[in-house]
This record gives sequence, C-alpha cells and structure tokens, in this order.
Amino acid sequence: MRFERCRMLFGEEDFSKLQKAKILILGVGGVGSYALDCLYRSGIHDITIIDYDTYDETNQNRQIGSEAVGALKTERLRELYPGVKEIHQQMNMAWVASFDFSPYDIIIDAADTTKVKIELAKKEYKKLIMSVGSAKRFDTNKIEVASIWKTHGDALARKIRNELKKAKFDRNFTVVFSPEEDKCKGKGSCVAVTGAFGLTICSEAIKRILKP
Repeated sequence: MRFERCRMLFGEEDFSKLQKAKILILGVGGVGSYALDCLYRSGIHDITIIDYDTYDETNQNRQIGSEAVGALKTERLRELYPGVKEIHQQMNMAWVASFDFSPYDIIIDAADTTKVKIELAKKEYKKLIMSVGSAKRFDTNKIEVASIWKTHGDALARKIRNELKKAKFDRNFTVVFSPEEDKCKGKGSCVAVTGAFGLTICSEAIKRILKP
C-alpha cells in the first residue's frame, strides 16, 4: 500500500487529517519544490502551486524537475505529482491583494520577491509558513524555525522585520531561516540547504495540521 508507512506513523485519524488538508505553495524552486515533494509523499494531495518561471540550466543544482530545461515549472511539477493544481501566475502586489487565500489551510511562501512576502504576511499571517534566505549557505545544522520577530543573522528576514515595523504590523508568523554567514556574494546555492528548508517547511505544515 502506497501510504502504509505514513499510516503507521501518524495513525488513521491523523493521516485522514493530512489527506483533507489544503495547501498553497508560492514558488516551486529550490525550496518550494522540496516542500511539495515532502507534502505529496506524506499523503497531502490537495496542493496548489503558483509560479511563473521556466526551468533554466542553472536551476539543475537545486530544483526538482529542472532537467526539463525550458519547461514551465508548474506544468512540469503537475506531471511529476499527479493531482496537484497549478497556477501559472506572476506574483506581485496586485496579485496578493486580489487573490482569494481563504480555501487554504496553510500557505507556504517560498517566493523570491520581498514586497510580495511582506504583503502576504500582512494579509495571511495566521496561515503562513515563510522561507527566507536559503542561498549562499551549505550547513544544514544552522537551519532554525522561529517567529519572524525571533529571526537573526539573515538579511532578508531583517529587512522584512524592519518593513513590518514601519507598517506597525506586530503579529507573529512562522519563518524557516538560517543565521549561517554568507559564503559567497553571488547567487551560489546548495541543495543540501535549499532542500532542507523545503523539508523543514513540510514538517512544520504537518505539525500544524495535526495540532489538537
């Protein structure tokens, strides 16, 4: 049986909760694609993915599905994970303002655009699990999970905190981050960390779904 090991781990009642959960993933690159894989293999199949990009050869060091260079990420991942819903959409401020997030139990933010991340936090903080800087690092032991206000050592998280303070926003939401010092100046990345970010997000989502 496909999910026999999951049923053994979670028990029938909790596994049923996982199967009924509705999850939205914003961005299915180095972090989001691994979150998708983990959730899907854990029995959660009501998953909607949103992305606008196509695969580039430089994605192949860290993104699931990236061997299909030139393909739309959402279309390729829908093929790899049958039943997943795809939205080919560029995420911007107007999209955040107009999109209906209400059907989803959990929103995973693995998007790249800082302004989108900030506006999403303001609008949907209760459902949100956000990924911040996973590039320029290779030590998975440094990965942490905390409230946005407890993050440290990460420039993107600091910028988000500062912008939220300016907006007088003081609510909590969960962030996966790493305080590891940047190891390069460019866009260097290692799937050990980007993938681990995605798997950590998956774990946090499962814990939230099963929380009494």
